[in-house]
Amino acid sequence: MDPVSVTFLLVFLIAVALLFDLLNGMHDAANAIATIVSTRVLSPFVAVCWAAFFNFVAYFVGSYFGFSTKVASTVGTGLVSPDLINNAVIFGALMGAIGWNLLTWWFGIPSSSSHALVGGIVGAGVAKAGFGAIVWGGLSKTVFAIVLSPVTGFVLGVLLIVLISWLFLRANPVWAEKFFRRMQLVSSALYSMGHGSNDAQKTAGIIAVLLYTNGYYDEFTVEPWVIFSCFAVMGLGTMMGGWRIVHTMGSKITRLTPTQGAAAETAGAMTLFGATWMGIPVSTTHTITASIIGVGSARRVHAVRWGVAGRIVWAWVITIPAAALMGALFYLIGAQFM
Repeated sequence: MDPVSVTFLLVFLIAVALLFDLLNGMHDAANAIATIVSTRVLSPFVAVCWAAFFNFVAYFVGSYFGFSTKVASTVGTGLVSPDLINNAVIFGALMGAIGWNLLTWWFGIPSSSSHALVGGIVGAGVAKAGFGAIVWGGLSKTVFAIVLSPVTGFVLGVLLIVLISWLFLRANPVWAEKFFRRMQLVSSALYSMGHGSNDAQKTAGIIAVLLYTNGYYDEFTVEPWVIFSCFAVMGLGTMMGGWRIVHTMGSKITRLTPTQGAAAETAGAMTLFGATWMGIPVSTTHTITASIIGVGSARRVHAVRWGVAGRIVWAWVITIPAAALMGALFYLIGAQFM
């Protein structure tokens, strides 16, 4: 291909990556705002703006504490060998993830954008070079996190709501209600930062490996402009919202009070910050859903609509293989043109 065509293709693929990032923000906006909307602490529009702002603030927080590129490195080099990745693999990975995100968004299912991307890149990599293309250490760490992150969110949700109930046992109910309505502003901000710090890095890892495989850098590196762009676009996507999924997350699983909402968001935020610090690309959707279920079940088991929760779990189980299949198909299409 001539230099002009190569440059055009690179710009096109970066645009597709940022489109995924935008859809990720739209798809996962529900994670950050469902509880604060369902408890009526903020209106939907204000809540979306609040979440979008702190999604973007996560860039500066991650830069300050030194974990702004750890997840990006895992996604870019820890799932499929970067030496085997080419433009068609990137195209397959992104389109597989986008396709699955759109499908689950349409049906209002809070599946994982993160694991859709993982499935997409693994499926495209296998379609190109067989199972030898997989970096099994990185993939196993991610698959392990599929189980660990919701379990952690669930346990922390239960522990926090029990601790809060004990600490505020003798508190005036009216005062406690007002206090936790204010605390939900803090907890939702923390969760939004946790969401941004983990999810925006995944797209940054894809763009970084794309630039590396096209010879722009001698080694894999995540440039500041790449990570900044991904955080900004994710914030924009969050602004656009995902109202179908907000409804599922905020009211269909269980009804929440401000106290329970604050506990669920805090549990989710703690889990996400821990995973990001370790460079693990976990699912923000899994985490907050399990936290909500944990908080709801601590009140009473029947407070959770387990049928809805069960359908969400099935969506989690099939996300990686479904996105992998779509990624492989899109790779085969892309390989004809790239």
